[in-house]
Amino acid sequence: MSSWPDLVALELLVAVADQGSLSAGARAAGVAQPNASRSIARLERQLGLPLLVRSTRGSTMTTQGLLVVEWARPLLQAATTLAEGARTLRAADGGSLTVAASQTVAEHLLPRWLSALRAARPEVTVAAHVHNSAGVVADVREGRADLGFVEAPAAPRGTHSVVVTGDELVLVVDPAHPWAGRRTRVLPAELAGTPLVTREPGSGTRVALEEALAPELMARPALELPSNAAVRVSAAAGSGPAVLSRLAVADAVAAGSLVVVEVATSIDLRRPLRAVWTGPRQLSSPAADLVRIAGR
Repeated sequence: MSSWPDLVALELLVAVADQGSLSAGARAAGVAQPNASRSIARLERQLGLPLLVRSTRGSTMTTQGLLVVEWARPLLQAATTLAEGARTLRAADGGSLTVAASQTVAEHLLPRWLSALRAARPEVTVAAHVHNSAGVVADVREGRADLGFVEAPAAPRGTHSVVVTGDELVLVVDPAHPWAGRRTRVLPAELAGTPLVTREPGSGTRVALEEALAPELMARPALELPSNAAVRVSAAAGSGPAVLSRLAVADAVAAGSLVVVEVATSIDLRRPLRAVWTGPRQLSSPAADLVRIAGR
């Protein structure tokens, strides 16, 4: 064997053994199945052993694969212990945490979560960055943030994730818009075909809306803006309908500057809010503390 085995691939192999199939193991590990298949194939070449038996009915573990899984468990635990120990040494002065959050989370949820963390762990120093969801994932993957919070329908590739809470998007218009008084729900084709005031590509809100309307393709936006506040203000000024988090428009709706318009029940605008991170699957403190607070 020319090099150490890939720990991420070993972790995936253990998940396959525990879950009973490649597809279930890939889901548990937050990896797309094609990527999981390639990762296991690379591990087989690296070890020089057949780890899975592949057939039209799915993939099952070989005897060699089951043995490798049992040898991998203490190795993965040792890697987790090493990483957590290093984090403990870095945090010997009381601890620090760098958090990246998407705009909806940063504006409406993160301040409360950080306040609770401060009350529970006053010695921890926290730095927060705000991006769209794609920027948060990039920060986490490239080591600029210990923990991220995103508006992602699925676990971003190359990260671990857990759903901490849920959110809902709503369609809003200014009170003078023709849709403000309509009594029928807006249908998918109608919404997709309407130029909207939207967030930029890469934002969790934009991605969630595109997925909710699929297979309909969205029309070219009336305006494409980089923040929830800019979209909200532009919609209230009559620039066009917008779809934003209910959290982001609650005050404007209460004040009467925006009106919520009901959409067809086939348009599912609910979405999960996720914590994402890299490294060991098991988070260590204080990141683990913040995830627990967010999930309450």
